[in-house]
Amino acid sequence: MSRLFNKMDKTLLILSIIMFVFGLFMILDASSMRSFIDYGTNNRFFFKQLIILIISFFASVFAIFVPTKKYKKWIIPGYIFVVALLIYLCFFGEYSNGAKSWLYIGPFGLQPSEIAKLVIIIFTAVYYKANQKLLNGIIPSIIPLVAGAIITLLTFVQPDGGTGLILFLITMVLFFISPVPRKNKIAVIILGIGIIVLILLLKVFGLNILTPTQLDRFNFLEPCTRYQESTGFQVCNGYIAINNGKLISISPGNSMQKYLYLPEAYTDFIFPIIVEEFGLIPGILVILIYMIIIYRILYQARRSTNIGNALICYGVATYIFLHVVINLVGVLGLLPLTGVPLPFLSYGGSFALTLAISLAIIQRISIETYNEAQKKILNN
Repeated sequence: MSRLFNKMDKTLLILSIIMFVFGLFMILDASSMRSFIDYGTNNRFFFKQLIILIISFFASVFAIFVPTKKYKKWIIPGYIFVVALLIYLCFFGEYSNGAKSWLYIGPFGLQPSEIAKLVIIIFTAVYYKANQKLLNGIIPSIIPLVAGAIITLLTFVQPDGGTGLILFLITMVLFFISPVPRKNKIAVIILGIGIIVLILLLKVFGLNILTPTQLDRFNFLEPCTRYQESTGFQVCNGYIAINNGKLISISPGNSMQKYLYLPEAYTDFIFPIIVEEFGLIPGILVILIYMIIIYRILYQARRSTNIGNALICYGVATYIFLHVVINLVGVLGLLPLTGVPLPFLSYGGSFALTLAISLAIIQRISIETYNEAQKKILNN
């Protein structure tokens, strides 16, 4: 294991561990009141997240030892399995927070759409690596788009617009940075414009593909003037939490907004709690750490010796970037809320597990890139 450690991206590894540990501490802090009211103890969510992180650690160690060339054997069964779970949820899932997104195993919930993000990244990478000579044809070149569209549509049906949006954007980003010829990419752009026009026409004729709850979220401006409404209450209290924080204010545990003013303080709205308790500068530092993590993943993409590994890196970087941006712009009232968790920091087992495995795969790619470099040196 020590030999593998020397080949890993140590900056990425250390920052990831720091963020996971800090996130665990913040979940304990931000969820204490909700946990006490619901379960009579202030550490229920903390221990559930801790168990998930322990599972994530062992899953990550396993992922580091699996060569990326073996993904080709397992990705199609994995994709079919995730699609089957999403279809099952459409018919037999139970509503939770307005969506049928969860499968419950005892006290733990599994969100297949979170796992689907990593699955579509690996599926796309494996496909384009294996079929580079066939990409001149329009049909072979858009197979990953079709695969991503199926998962995206099944997620929107739940309905989970935030996760569906991220799945859609990951699929599109990977398509446009793939080795697909430009003419095929232009054809997809034209098709996309046509779909947007169709959606707008449906809107003109009074037909909506969004649920009333999702439409309400577009009323996101000036949230504090709508404090009594669900679309304004949370964002306005997020503003109050951020306003309570100073430039630097090291006062962990002293947030006022976590006392049920922010009912999702330990999930979507954990960033305002961080700013309230630690100040604006530490909040900016958290954002800078995200930027460094994404940069290190992109660095591994540029170092990769094959298109498949590079696409995995680009996909994981996009995945983390979208979660950070969509969460923060929603919390700050710049765009509608979508219920998207903040990487490393928000409570959520499926998301934490998927994120940890994704980062472990990046470390595996770093190891393989190092090995390839050493082979070239020896051959020369």
